Amino acid sequence: MPPVRPAPMRQPARHRVRWVASPPPGAWPRRREPVAEHYSGPPSYPVPPRWGFPNLVWRRPTAVPGTASGEVTAGERLRVITRSLLPVLWTFAALAVAASASEIWRYVLLVQSRDSALSTSVVSVSDSFVITTGLLTTILSLLPSGLTVWWLLVARHAAADASGEVPPRPQWQVLVFTLVPVVNLIMVLPIVAELEHAVLRRTRETRPKPSRLVVSWWGVWMLNWVLLGLVVVWRFRDGVQALADGVVLVALTDLAAAGLAVVTALLVKRMSGLLAPVVEKRLRLLRVLKVEGAPDPDRRARPASSMR
Repeated sequence: MPPVRPAPMRQPARHRVRWVASPPPGAWPRRREPVAEHYSGPPSYPVPPRWGFPNLVWRRPTAVPGTASGEVTAGERLRVITRSLLPVLWTFAALAVAASASEIWRYVLLVQSRDSALSTSVVSVSDSFVITTGLLTTILSLLPSGLTVWWLLVARHAAADASGEVPPRPQWQVLVFTLVPVVNLIMVLPIVAELEHAVLRRTRETRPKPSRLVVSWWGVWMLNWVLLGLVVVWRFRDGVQALADGVVLVALTDLAAAGLAVVTALLVKRMSGLLAPVVEKRLRLLRVLKVEGAPDPDRRARPASSMR
């Protein structure tokens, strides 16, 4: 019988242990919370200070030809465009309301013609009123549209100069998204929202959130384009009822155009006031000539070594 050999003893596996020392709780000093500073009033001095601003009134900076001071800034151009754009928008709104009134008058005459004959002079005056206001509204609508796009481009540059940042979109993209039909129905909202975001000095990390005025302007913008499309489609229909419905649609389109002009004027006035709040004509140059009834200041004796 062969001898029995004992099994070899297995050595325990070696495990690498890493000791990590961590400071006990309370070893590190606590971070001091910032204490809110309270306003304790204006600074006080034992004697009137001898430093101060020069005794000069406010005036416009002198423009030196050939230097950067002679260039016209975007804020100055924005003031000029705003002064021209606002009267044009209000004039167009009044003209669009007149065009809508002429279309409503025509519809009233159409309803009256179902039961009785109409006067020839009244019909001719109504037709002249409709044609005149319609042509003026169609032709003059190009002027506020072009000025508004120009104002939008200049306002973007003025907002970028005020915040010290680059505009979020290139200029060609803004023109495409505002002038190309169907595309401008949706993309014009983020463009105006981005402008408002920059005008309010908000950071670029936060998402632009349009205000109620911007959302209302976009709603009127959509309504105006939808009604304009319905008017174009309705022109291809025949029949007396189709013509009467077309008159109502044209009247509603004119009212929507007037509302769009009014909301655009309010939006332009608000943003221009935030970008360029100082109006030169409203500035009053004031100067102190004499002070009466004030006590003499308590002055200390000037030392002999003082240069002044």
